[in-house]
Amino acid sequence: MRTRSCKLLKTRPYNVQPTIQRHCQRHQSTSSSSPRLTLSAIDGSTHPPLAQSTLPAYWNDTILRHHADRPALICRSEKPRPHGGPQTRNLGVESHLAWSFGEMDEQVGALARGLIGLGVKKGDRVGVIMGNNSAYAMLQWACARIGAILVTLNPAYRLPELVNTLSLVGVSHLFVVPRVRSSSYINMFADAFPSLVNSSPGSIQEPALPHLKHLVVTDNTPSYKEFQTHLDMTKCTVDFREVLVWGGHASEEKVVRETEAGLKTDEVINLQFTSGTTGSPKAVSLTHHNLLNNGIQIGRCMRLTDQDVLCNVPPLFHCFGLVLGNLAAWTHGASIVYPSDIFDPPKIVDAVLQEKCTALHGVPTHFLGVLKEVERRHVEGERLDFSMLRTGIASGSSIPIALMKKLIDKLNLTELTIAYGMTETSPVTFQTTPKDPILKRVETVGKIHPHTKAKIVDGAGEVVPVGTPGELLISGYNLQKGYWEDPEQTAAAMKRDEDGVLWMHTGDEGIMDEEGYLKIVGRIKDIIIRGGENLFPVQIENILTSHPAILEAAIVAVPDETYGEVVGAWIIRDPSVRGGGGERMVGMKGEEVRKVVANGMNPQNAPKWVWFVGEEGYDELPKTASGKVQKHILRQWSKDLARRNIGLVE
Repeated sequence: MRTRSCKLLKTRPYNVQPTIQRHCQRHQSTSSSSPRLTLSAIDGSTHPPLAQSTLPAYWNDTILRHHADRPALICRSEKPRPHGGPQTRNLGVESHLAWSFGEMDEQVGALARGLIGLGVKKGDRVGVIMGNNSAYAMLQWACARIGAILVTLNPAYRLPELVNTLSLVGVSHLFVVPRVRSSSYINMFADAFPSLVNSSPGSIQEPALPHLKHLVVTDNTPSYKEFQTHLDMTKCTVDFREVLVWGGHASEEKVVRETEAGLKTDEVINLQFTSGTTGSPKAVSLTHHNLLNNGIQIGRCMRLTDQDVLCNVPPLFHCFGLVLGNLAAWTHGASIVYPSDIFDPPKIVDAVLQEKCTALHGVPTHFLGVLKEVERRHVEGERLDFSMLRTGIASGSSIPIALMKKLIDKLNLTELTIAYGMTETSPVTFQTTPKDPILKRVETVGKIHPHTKAKIVDGAGEVVPVGTPGELLISGYNLQKGYWEDPEQTAAAMKRDEDGVLWMHTGDEGIMDEEGYLKIVGRIKDIIIRGGENLFPVQIENILTSHPAILEAAIVAVPDETYGEVVGAWIIRDPSVRGGGGERMVGMKGEEVRKVVANGMNPQNAPKWVWFVGEEGYDELPKTASGKVQKHILRQWSKDLARRNIGLVE
């Protein structure tokens, strides 16, 4: 994960909307008495102390002890008893799955025993390809309970990527659903590897997947008949429901308890893959200590309590959903709601309203989809009450001022926080809080988390003065243990200084102010050097998305004979914006885009090249599943189009 800063209000202060200004007046900072920084280096607080538990120990000693009867998990797209087992109260809900922490603990225990029964041992890698569902949540805790390593896989992976990833980390047990969107996983494997068709469960013999022993399938189909059709495609598949071992008297329970008692906090329990905005993803090794404490810190910034209900929209294969969502909520006794297994704005709106959610997570793409659905319902005359909503996290890429205003005005997200981090740091290191002035909450990613250090350095590795851009380095409890079995890549990204302190080199260009607030102005590789002057894409994108006719903008460097590099802009027009006569404003031209930037900041930032998504053969911006634009792909598209002189506006 790598998040981006919010909109830079200082770029165009006259763009601050009345709602933002009103909140500014009500939430002035009280931090003026704090020491002022002169250099861009800061240490987070050492209080409160870090938790020294493993995840399952914290679950038993803190979460379950204090919140056993409180709601834990609501899955609105699943039946009340999707996995069988003893009848449970289901929080009295008849239409869909609704577990208390106590009921969830029974499910997790059944799965932990079942994993032992399948032959899963401590340190084994257990892969998951699913949308957001209860089986995923169960695996997150059951694997931790027996010391297995949960490997979260992107459902969008095509077969070559999937096979490479499974082989890279040696996945021995793979849990899948029959289908996510257009991907049919059983079909995919059966077609590519005929040996699976006749292999028996537990004895898969496929050379391309030398570590794989079991393929377990969780039902997400409309009918059992359809599910059975998928299972019948290969003999090696196992129904997820048959894995679960109910009852604490089973022989597997002894193994679970003995294994759990011997767990260490520094043991790896999760492999997450970097989002691949600049190339092939790498497997990040995260421990109990990393994940538990980061979840606790995130929830504290949001002021979560056991009365909160979080609508967790981001996918669970990404650290946003798994850590900022699940762990941040559950470590505070808050409830998680999965509105659907994949992104579905109507279901998200229904979930927020009907489950009385107090928090909503998302990247800009998610929030834009929700706002569009809300607007559709308003047009149809539906009255929507979002008075329960107050907080959440916006992350993944920059949050334009206009979008922040809409989230406050339309969804009541007055305490929405902005988070910055990367998968390698578990992930969050900087975050805003409701106490921060609203200007800081929309122009920065907040202040450093406790027990974390940060500094911004120049090319020689020297700490720069405040207000000066440089590369952000992070140190602390939250650093990954390393890229899985890749010491070379690990050594390139994680380096010790002369004092022996280990630092993660983020590759992000940041600016720290004298109060310790951080702005992320782009990736080091994304900075545009025009005639020797550094131009920051995020600042240009901020100006563009402040225009009512522009929904999204992505800025990249384009090679140029005169200046070395110039600005190229990719634009998504906002189809909902209408002129005074009611006509849709879809005719914005490249010259107008250039003028928006030239009038809003220094003219050298104005794009020489402008392309509109939906034209020139490109129907959407290339993004990772977490919503981050893949600039390395855009740069190649831009270079190809510029070579053909398409999009020139100068």
